[in-house]
Amino acid sequence: MDLNTLRMFVATAKCGSFTAAAERLEIPLATLSRRIRELERVLQVQLLERSVHGTRLTDAGTRLYEHASRGLEMLVDGERALTSDHTQLKGYLRLSLPPSLEPGWEILSAFQGRYPHIQLQIYTSERHIDMIEDGIDVAMRIGPLTHESMVSRRLLTYRHILVAPPALLARLGVPEKVSDLHKFPCGVWGTDVKAIWQLGEDIFKPNPILVTNDYAHLRCRALAGDMVIDLPPYMAKEAIKNKQLVALLEKHLFPEMEINLIYSLHRHPTRLIKAYLDFAQQHVTHLR
Repeated sequence: MDLNTLRMFVATAKCGSFTAAAERLEIPLATLSRRIRELERVLQVQLLERSVHGTRLTDAGTRLYEHASRGLEMLVDGERALTSDHTQLKGYLRLSLPPSLEPGWEILSAFQGRYPHIQLQIYTSERHIDMIEDGIDVAMRIGPLTHESMVSRRLLTYRHILVAPPALLARLGVPEKVSDLHKFPCGVWGTDVKAIWQLGEDIFKPNPILVTNDYAHLRCRALAGDMVIDLPPYMAKEAIKNKQLVALLEKHLFPEMEINLIYSLHRHPTRLIKAYLDFAQQHVTHLR
């Protein structure tokens, strides 16, 4: 099996299309397509499903990709170990982050300051992703690991904070107990109006005037004086410090949440991936 053809196959799987892979590899599209067809003929299996929307790995292609990408990464690691100092790591990392996850932005900025020759491609999404199909090296996700084929490293734990604008509190009063929230307009994160806030031992079911899956939007509306909302602490800290928002019912704590870094169990972590995982865990102490 030709090593260069395997490289072409792995690049096509990562890029999701022949055109993008040909551009990445700087080879003619016809050459790439012909080499992949030859590989499929030699192996007597279909590796990629082609459509107008790009390419998708078949079951056989997924199995080959897992082994081939791992082997190629080990070869690259070996080459770099001989030719590159640790501080001069070079290459591409494709990462996934949820929207509005500001600690993730700070980590990425600091990481590129430490490793300026590593090029990052960031895919922002809240949906479940197939890390192999989408070509993701590491995903930063809120919540515990739920898939047995993945490995996770915990970055940090935190609790949301209930906040309100001072003008709203001046008009309606400061809530002293959870049931007092019924008289306040509320905004909630999610896609369902049937939201629940678990505040300590109390459960409050707001009747929201706004439901959105964007915390930045919620914060904007709260800063405008419109409503009570819950925010991750990293999105509320500065506004509370500047007295633009007020923390409410601080003895009634939201459940603890966690942020994890997730990568494939079946994939050998490259030196770039290891550098990112280690750096993120070291740097996150500054974000608590």
